[in-house]
Amino acid sequence: MDVSQYLEIFIDETREHLQTLSEQLLILEKEPENADTINEIFRAAHSLKGMAGTMGYKVMQELTHKMEDVFSEVRNGKKKVDANIVDLLFKGLDRLESILDSIVTEGNEGDDNCQDLIDQLLAVINNDAAPAAPAAPAKKKGGKKKEAAAATAEATATAEATATADSDKEKFRSFTYADFESHAIVNAIDEGMHAYGITVYVQESCLLKAARAFLVFKKLEELGTIAKSEPSTQDIEDEKFDLHFSMAFLSKESIDKIKEGIMNVSEIETCYIAELDKETVLKASVGEAQESDEAEEAKEEAKTETPAAAATPAQQKPAAGATASKPVVNRSVRVDIEKLDDLMNLVSELIIAKNGLVSFSNAEQEARSITAGFNDQIEYLERITTNLHQSVMKVRMVPLESVFNRFPRMIRDCSKKLDKKMELYITGEETELDRTVIDEIGDPLTHLLRNSADHGIESAEERKKYGKPEVGTISLNAYQEGNNVVIEVSDDGGGINVEKVKNKAIEKGIVTKEQAEVMSDKEAIDLLFRPSFSTAEKVSDLSGRGVGLDVVKTNIEKLGGDVEVKSVLHEGSSFIVRLPLTLAIIQSLMVTIGTEKYAIPLGSIQTIEDIPVSDIKYVQSSEVIHLRGSVIPLVRLNEVLDIESSKDKNDNLTVVIVSKGDKLAGFVVDDLIGQQEIVIKSISKYIDTPKMISGATILGDGEVALILDVNTLV
Repeated sequence: MDVSQYLEIFIDETREHLQTLSEQLLILEKEPENADTINEIFRAAHSLKGMAGTMGYKVMQELTHKMEDVFSEVRNGKKKVDANIVDLLFKGLDRLESILDSIVTEGNEGDDNCQDLIDQLLAVINNDAAPAAPAAPAKKKGGKKKEAAAATAEATATAEATATADSDKEKFRSFTYADFESHAIVNAIDEGMHAYGITVYVQESCLLKAARAFLVFKKLEELGTIAKSEPSTQDIEDEKFDLHFSMAFLSKESIDKIKEGIMNVSEIETCYIAELDKETVLKASVGEAQESDEAEEAKEEAKTETPAAAATPAQQKPAAGATASKPVVNRSVRVDIEKLDDLMNLVSELIIAKNGLVSFSNAEQEARSITAGFNDQIEYLERITTNLHQSVMKVRMVPLESVFNRFPRMIRDCSKKLDKKMELYITGEETELDRTVIDEIGDPLTHLLRNSADHGIESAEERKKYGKPEVGTISLNAYQEGNNVVIEVSDDGGGINVEKVKNKAIEKGIVTKEQAEVMSDKEAIDLLFRPSFSTAEKVSDLSGRGVGLDVVKTNIEKLGGDVEVKSVLHEGSSFIVRLPLTLAIIQSLMVTIGTEKYAIPLGSIQTIEDIPVSDIKYVQSSEVIHLRGSVIPLVRLNEVLDIESSKDKNDNLTVVIVSKGDKLAGFVVDDLIGQQEIVIKSISKYIDTPKMISGATILGDGEVALILDVNTLV
């Protein structure tokens, strides 16, 4: 069986199991006696081992097998969880993640055989496992009582095995045989072999049904011969079966050994085995012949029936053995992101078509030749495209939990490396973001959290000095705010030492001493986002290389977001990241500057003002306006974009007030067109695009309008 077709599912499932193991190990470290956590860890490790074996990844299988053995010792109460074991198991997870990365990038497990780690895991198992007593000495010391006890236990086991076999006979799903199959089975019984009927049930949550069946077949072929399977092997390979499959199996092995081999395959719910005798097999063969005759008669009758009626008996067969109200285990479906992108592009084109119809409608209205029916169609199309857009966006939305889940482990490792006590508290992980944004936000958040752990949280001695708890607190909070998602990374550490930042900036020649003296605290903090700027005294694994907050800012602004910092010395710092919900379709305000049209994202706009020329003031030769208690700098877009304005110098100004964090600016435009839903198209990399342009869109009349990047302009 070719298992390469399951590679993508294997990668997704492996990531999920590794994440589960990481989360549960963190819980186990704090609650060593938590039986539910121990069982969950064991299940995840067992499934991971089975999946790796199915796919043929031997190193991953062996490493996971040894980790599973350690979990088994803990679950059986033979071993107590301590820091050394947790650290070793986390090392195992790191190696498994490394192997998975190699599988993704190179298609193989790489060169690391993980033997050093496997040896360490074996040492843990051997050192702590209870010594097994040799069989011979035990017999000598035991006397008659022990022999009697052993005999009783053996008798009980035999009775249980017999009872199990009887029960299995009742639960085995019997099937019929072709004549050549029944003769082959009877001949094998005559030669002294056992004939077994086996029915295997896989778990309802299993996604790799065919792969699990393949592994069962592979195991059974080591123990004997499969005489018949139902469904056929081809149907099983194509996953054309429910949660069970049956086979006639010839072997010299016992039922217990066969059952043990099947149940060692992960995600197998249970299996039933019944020994077959010659009479049973021959009867089943005759039955098949009778059914064949009945089927021929049914075919003749079906010629006069509708296709639906003829299909009914076949459809009813599975229903007979099925449970009426099976619980739904998993209602979610994995979808390739490329398919979603294709769907989004189709929606985008649909919206462009809608805009074209609206444009045509407006032109016809001017000529007074529009019909009411055409307007109704336009409204209907607009409603459909809006609903379709919202549906697609919901499909693309992914909870931030998928990113946040990796951080508790990271903070634990930081705590050990830095020798600082700290706790991470996460809230709002259910908040959803577009998948494309989710994929890009992980690295910036990782750096901000490491920054809080390294620079923010002080040592235990220093915290005591300022009357703080010994354990530092880092908070990761997410929530939706309008069309944006806000993610806050905050800590109760030492805050940002503004004077230290200024001195470092002077030392690096970024600002002069005179500039530093008149600089506000906020302006000084903004210096941290300059390239190669770091206040770390020494380079470490976590920080001090000068590649940090500037990259964070750049990556976030690429996503159309911004980052803001708030800090109080000796009390803590907070980094606030604002991100758009989506990067595909947005609401915008269309404006004209000269003869050209531009789009300003609606989420950045505060108000639109009509300002008399006489209200313009000057601060350090820059134009500003005083509006409701705020001094707002003006940005004349015609000058920035080098376009000749169509307005007279004495006319009132149309000013669009936009915001970036707590900063405001007034964009001076010539005219307003109105609000419009636009599709963002990226500009080709072959075109040298200024930073102030974030993309382009196609309007209803086919004209291309550029989208202004508010963050850069402000």
